[in-house]
Amino acid sequence: MAIDFHCNLFTPESIRKNWFGAPEMLRLIKWWKMEDRVQGKTLAEFIELMDRAGCDKVLVPAIRMFSYKEKTLVWDITEEEVLETVRQSNGRVVGLAGFNPFKGMHSVRQVEKAVREYGFKGCYVHPYGWGLPLNDRKFYPLYTKCAELGVPVSMQVGHSAEHMPNKYGRPIHLDDIALDFPELKVIGAHTGWPWTEEMISLAWKHENVYLGIDAHHPKYLEPSLLHFMKTRGQNKVLWGTNYPAVMHEEAIRVIRTDLGLSEKVAEKILHGNAARVYGL
Repeated sequence: MAIDFHCNLFTPESIRKNWFGAPEMLRLIKWWKMEDRVQGKTLAEFIELMDRAGCDKVLVPAIRMFSYKEKTLVWDITEEEVLETVRQSNGRVVGLAGFNPFKGMHSVRQVEKAVREYGFKGCYVHPYGWGLPLNDRKFYPLYTKCAELGVPVSMQVGHSAEHMPNKYGRPIHLDDIALDFPELKVIGAHTGWPWTEEMISLAWKHENVYLGIDAHHPKYLEPSLLHFMKTRGQNKVLWGTNYPAVMHEEAIRVIRTDLGLSEKVAEKILHGNAARVYGL
């Protein structure tokens, strides 16, 4: 049974607020032809989808996504919204905290509360709209706290599909984080494309850096990334969907049958690596 390390909150209320609440997201829905995938699902409907796909757990982050142009929050999914779904899921949905670097220690304390009181297993960062690279000092209080709590931080790296500067998500920024926080587990999500090899090099170099293949359909993964998954990176790659960008059932099938992965390696990428990194 697979573990999706990055799945967006799927409830109808969250879909309406976040996907249909800003012109930027409406553009993505049309561009990615997701009209049939962003209707929202009840928890029961989503668990049925997971069961059909062979997915045991999904990690759902609270997300603060800031608009680079408008200087307002595009997404503001709170920990409490995620918690409501987590508590009703009988262990199938696992929470991740979000972070707002402009709120400093107030946001750090929210992360600590989510981990200590709500049982969340990590934190997620979307850097682009803030106009800050991931190694900016405004993120360092978060990294310090997560290292102290012993939970991973996942962060989008690579390009931004939204109209935001790509440069803030360059994977090379993770090099500084890994060096400064060697005890902190760091996951570079969304493959790092178009700097995929840069992300691969960091996952290979640092014991505490991992590579997430969410948001990209497995059939479109770069050849160099597939080679990394089959060989020296088989313990460093985590599967995810960034649902509704990618659908669970088809993605799991492709990884198990179409990429030339051994059964052992497919199990690591679909389940074992995420279970180890997040302590599931």
